[in-house]
Amino acid sequence: MSKQDDSKSELAEREEQLQKRYEAYRALDLNLDLTRGKPSRQQLELSIGLDAPLEDSYVLGDGTDVRNYGGLLGIAPARELGARMLGLRPAEVLVGGNSSLTLMYQYIGFAHLHGLAGPGTAWSAEASASGGKVKFLCPVPGYDRHFTICEHFDIEMINVPIGAGGPDMDAVEALVAADPLVKGIWCVPRYSNPTGHTYSDEVVRRMAGVPKLAGEGFRILWDNAYAVHHLTDDPVPLANLMDECRALETAQGLVVLGSTSKITYAGAGISFLGSDPGNIERFSQHLSASTIGPDKLNQLRHTRFLATSEDLTAHMERHRGIIEPKFRSTLDILAEELGGKDVLEWTTPAGGYFISCDTLRGLAARVVALAADIGVKLTPAGATYPYGRDPEDRNIRLAPTFPPMDELEQAVRVFACCVELASVQQLRAA
Repeated sequence: MSKQDDSKSELAEREEQLQKRYEAYRALDLNLDLTRGKPSRQQLELSIGLDAPLEDSYVLGDGTDVRNYGGLLGIAPARELGARMLGLRPAEVLVGGNSSLTLMYQYIGFAHLHGLAGPGTAWSAEASASGGKVKFLCPVPGYDRHFTICEHFDIEMINVPIGAGGPDMDAVEALVAADPLVKGIWCVPRYSNPTGHTYSDEVVRRMAGVPKLAGEGFRILWDNAYAVHHLTDDPVPLANLMDECRALETAQGLVVLGSTSKITYAGAGISFLGSDPGNIERFSQHLSASTIGPDKLNQLRHTRFLATSEDLTAHMERHRGIIEPKFRSTLDILAEELGGKDVLEWTTPAGGYFISCDTLRGLAARVVALAADIGVKLTPAGATYPYGRDPEDRNIRLAPTFPPMDELEQAVRVFACCVELASVQQLRAA
């Protein structure tokens, strides 16, 4: 028998073993979920102090009564909290409700339909006048909700590869310089969703210069969602893009976003949008048509709960104590089950909420379907790419934070079984 025959025989034997294991999992009638990067109940309970009474101290030092209307930019202590988290100045920060995603949506709608500097500057008007289409650059794999916003506004998305140090800046600069209708780029610069990568100093420096290459109204959407979400003793450094932009006089082209959604209560936190003060003023004027002001009581609760940088650091260390073992266990199981088999590549993040996995080409959707068929829900294949289309059908995002440890470990073993089963079947068919 030839070596090729030996190999085919070994694959057939391994497929039979994996199929038996897969059917054994089916018999367990599982109902497990690794789809979204949500904080666990244990993490949410870390912020129970937010519910403490404010003890009738509703009036701030500047005379603001947080129970009343007004204060569209947010109360001063909340703007200071956002500035500390995101590396900005308080005058550069607007404080919103529980979701930075809402602020992103509102800002894109403002720019696309109304214009960053008046009606004649709307992205859509410029595209209509030139017969073209507004476009955004999307580092991939990336965050599906960013892509959903673009789809909603019919903004064309262009894939840009992302590596360990961030997006391919040669591609970014060339695409922006070639087409003035490229109006923005989505970025998750620290512990990117889903790869966990952090942008290098060189990428941050070059990113600061991109608005100079672009057409009017270009914006870097710098979604620093995981700015303080570390998993190690030595946090990966991220250069301050706003500092770099100020030095190059491109601060007007930067919009920084963040929130406390994975710090305090995911559904009841506060969010931040940071930019040049002129941009903040124009955006707040736009928002004034839809609101008289945000929930300042919630802002006050947060600023008292996270009163200092030390308070925030200590709080995030408690989060790390809960989720770091889940990441470690997930990575250990992947190594135990699939290490050295050349059927899956995965990232080892130093922070954030996700692990990015790449199957053999053409197998991500198959793996997700196999897992779903026996009761384990995974993020849909393609979700980390614009329009839900992963050109190589390889990427799957794992979210270890929400399930209890025993359910997480079982779900990851099921995932590993599905990956190897799909891989062996593909190799046998080759």
